[in-house]
Amino acid sequence: MRKSRAANARNRAQRSALRTALKKATNGTPAEQKTAVQLLDRAARKGLIHRNAAARHKSRIAKSGK
Repeated sequence: MRKSRAANARNRAQRSALRTALKKATNGTPAEQKTAVQLLDRAARKGLIHRNAAARHKSRIAKSGK
């Protein structure tokens, strides 16, 4: 129970940071976009979000950068 509570808190913090980075990256600088892409890759690798969801977000970030 302690382990799941700690993992839940960690996942919530990482998901919150990811959402914040995605909001900044939509119309942000290339550096903010790069940070968001790195967070997406890490979240997908760790199982925080599905890999297709990460790919979809990365595609939208790339499209907004044009």
